[in-house]
This record gives sequence, C-alpha cells and structure tokens, in this order.
Amino acid sequence: MDVGKLVAVIGDEDTVTGFLLAGIGHRTADSTNFLIVHNDTPVKLIEDTFTSFTLRDDIGIILINQHVASKIRVTVREYNETIPTVLEIPSKEFPYDPEQDSIMQRVSMFINTGVNN
Repeated sequence: MDVGKLVAVIGDEDTVTGFLLAGIGHRTADSTNFLIVHNDTPVKLIEDTFTSFTLRDDIGIILINQHVASKIRVTVREYNETIPTVLEIPSKEFPYDPEQDSIMQRVSMFINTGVNN
C-alpha cells in the first residue's frame, strides 16, 4: 500500500497548534514533523530542523511562517528542490509579504516583472 507524504510545519505556537489540531501531526520515537518557534528559539535549531525536513523522504510539503523563514532566509533561498515543496505562510501577528517570499521572487524572476505588477 502506497502511503502519502506528510506536511511539516515550522512556525509560531498558534500556527503549529492549528495545524496539529487539523491532524497533520506525526511523531515517532526519533522525530516529529513540526517545530514550534519561540522568540528564544536558536536560529541553528530552526536551520537544522528545516534542513532535516528537506532531507526526509516522508515529507512532501514544508509550511513555514514567513517571519520564521526570514530568520533562515539564506538557507531557504538555497533550497531549490521541488519535493518537499516549501511554502511560506503568514501568521496571526505577521502578515504575508510577497516581496520576502522566495518562491514569489523566483516566479517574478521567470516572468521578468515585479511581484506587485
């Protein structure tokens, strides 16, 4: 039986809790598919978690709050694989800004226009 891939979430407590309540949580003895980021969460932990999610075969999509992605912007920009797909999402306290979104910047580059045009 072929099983689908997981959705991973890196974000603030409200965002991750919402997705966990929606049923995306997965925990094994070795790992989870989520990271709750607080103000004092080390950037290295966020980077390491992001990188580990990108290397896992069981993850198809990584959702990351845009304000968290900004903390590891270089790592997010350097990631260029299709699967798992990385999507930057807004949080309750930080609205979405297409100018900061790596995917929107790539799309803009390909169509040779600004994001807001």
